[in-house]
Amino acid sequence: MTTPNAKPLIAPLPPMDRARQVTESLARYIDQARLAAGARLPAERELMAALGVGRSTIREVIRHFQALGVMETRKGSGTYLLKPITSATIHMPLSVETANVRDALLQTLEVRRGIECEACMVAARRRTADDLVNMEAKLDEMERVHLLKGTAGEEDLAFHLAIYDATHNPLFRQLLEQMREAFERFWEEPFDRPDFARRSFPYHRTLFNAIVAQDTEAARRETLKILDVVEEDIKEMSK
Repeated sequence: MTTPNAKPLIAPLPPMDRARQVTESLARYIDQARLAAGARLPAERELMAALGVGRSTIREVIRHFQALGVMETRKGSGTYLLKPITSATIHMPLSVETANVRDALLQTLEVRRGIECEACMVAARRRTADDLVNMEAKLDEMERVHLLKGTAGEEDLAFHLAIYDATHNPLFRQLLEQMREAFERFWEEPFDRPDFARRSFPYHRTLFNAIVAQDTEAARRETLKILDVVEEDIKEMSK
C-alpha cells in the first residue's frame, strides 16, 4: 500500500543488446565525423578499444552494415563506407516487442508471407545457373541435417537466404537483416518443440523445383504451403 504523498518509482531501463549499442555508436561516429562514401573506418582494434567490446561484436556489427549495403571490407585494406549514414537515418534492427512467443510469431508471420512469397516469385524469374547451384547445395545440407537430427533450423535459414540472393535485389536480404531478431525465432525451436514446422520439410524441395522451372505461381504456392504449416503449428503448439 502506498502513502498519498509517495512518489512513483522510475523503473530502470533494461540493458540494451551490445551489438545494437555498437551499431548506434558507430553510426553516430560516422555522422559526427562527416565521413563520406569511400572513407576508411577505424581499424578493428581501434573500434574494440574505443567501444569496450570484443572482436566478435565488432565483426557482427560490420556484417550488419555490409548486409545493409553501406559498408564493404577489402581484404588487407580495411572497412570502407559505401554510403554516408547518420544516426537518424541508419536502419536499426526491427523486432516485435512482446514477451508472448505466440503473438510475436504470428505478427512476424504476417510480414514473412508478403516478403517471402514475393522473393520466391522474383527468384523464379531471375535465378541464374550459379544461383541454382548455391540454392541446391543449401537445400541438400538442410535435408541431410534434417534427416539426421529431425530438425535443421540454421540450414533452413541458409536455404531461404539463398533464395533471397537469387532475386538479385539486395533489398530482400536487407529487409531480412532488419528483422533478423524476429525472424530467427522461427528457427530456434519455439515452444521448445524440435518438431515445430517439421511437416513443411518436403515443400522446400518442391519450392526449389518451382524456382528451377521458373514457375512463379508454383513458387508462390509452395511458399504458402510452408508458411501455412508454420501458422498451424504456432496455433497448435501454443495451446
